[in-house]
Amino acid sequence: MHPMIASLISVYPDVPFQKLLDIQVVDVSINKAIVRLPYRGELAGGGNAFHGGAISSLLDLTGALAAWSGHDPERGMKASTVTITTNYIAAALGTDVIATAHAVKRGKELIFCEVQVTEALTNKLVANGTMIYRIS
Repeated sequence: MHPMIASLISVYPDVPFQKLLDIQVVDVSINKAIVRLPYRGELAGGGNAFHGGAISSLLDLTGALAAWSGHDPERGMKASTVTITTNYIAAALGTDVIATAHAVKRGKELIFCEVQVTEALTNKLVANGTMIYRIS
């Protein structure tokens, strides 16, 4: 992995929004990222279920991290999410969740990612989705 990308990954949890969510980068390898989102009541949408926006945000930022993990900085460092699709499958009730993302296809600028979100303790599938990320 390019040292500049490794440096970016090391500060990823300190990005203000990621810090607000209190994400924890579990593992990153080329084209793959695993990120944990600890449960907090402030992230609940009702009762003790994670709000869908928190789950979708986790899906987005984990997919982005997978996209960065295999990127060559010589090709550019400007980035943004192009599209994101989140399928909510089950509620995560009062427990941490883990997102696992894979960059499955790289084009000239677009990186196509698939992401699964599961409960940390039970591995129950909570959501899945796809995202397209652009780095130019």
